[in-house]
Amino acid sequence: MLIFTDTAKIRIKSFLQAQKAQGVNALRIAGNRAEYKLWLVKESDKQATDQTFAADDFEVYMDPLSADNLGGATVDFMDGVMQSGFRIFYPSPTWDDPLAQRVQDVLDQHINPGVAGHGGSVKLEKLEGDTIYISMGGGCQGCASSQLTLKMGVERMMKEHVPEIKQILDMTDHASGENPYYTSSGESALG
Repeated sequence: MLIFTDTAKIRIKSFLQAQKAQGVNALRIAGNRAEYKLWLVKESDKQATDQTFAADDFEVYMDPLSADNLGGATVDFMDGVMQSGFRIFYPSPTWDDPLAQRVQDVLDQHINPGVAGHGGSVKLEKLEGDTIYISMGGGCQGCASSQLTLKMGVERMMKEHVPEIKQILDMTDHASGENPYYTSSGESALG
């Protein structure tokens, strides 16, 4: 199930109200962590396999794969000069240490949206001095390209955005990865 912020609920309800005369009364959401779409639909657009749930005063329809991919995410509405529209995100832990929070922000804003396209994720486990400990999950766990992701993605972004970090250690047990994006043979396991 998804969590809707108050701002998102207000926007969705106003859009539904504006389309009420055309019979629009629900929201459909489809996609995954990297790409998703939201659109207004009529009750007659509901599919037999859809998972439906009530979110405040409106219903949400999701196909089973999208419901699995987006479960636990938060839907928000951004209204600013640089960005406007709905966004779906996964709240990350907040850190008491400002440096750890900056690292987490880089993971959330620059790294995880990219690796999510391959079904992966990178998680900050802890910060000690100028060293961060991360773990990789999903398509990154056991992926033959995980070291490339670490060197060319995580390390490069950290150097650019959080230069205080001097070392990044991967704590992932890559041998137990069940669905790596690239197997050691170099073939994609996801598609």
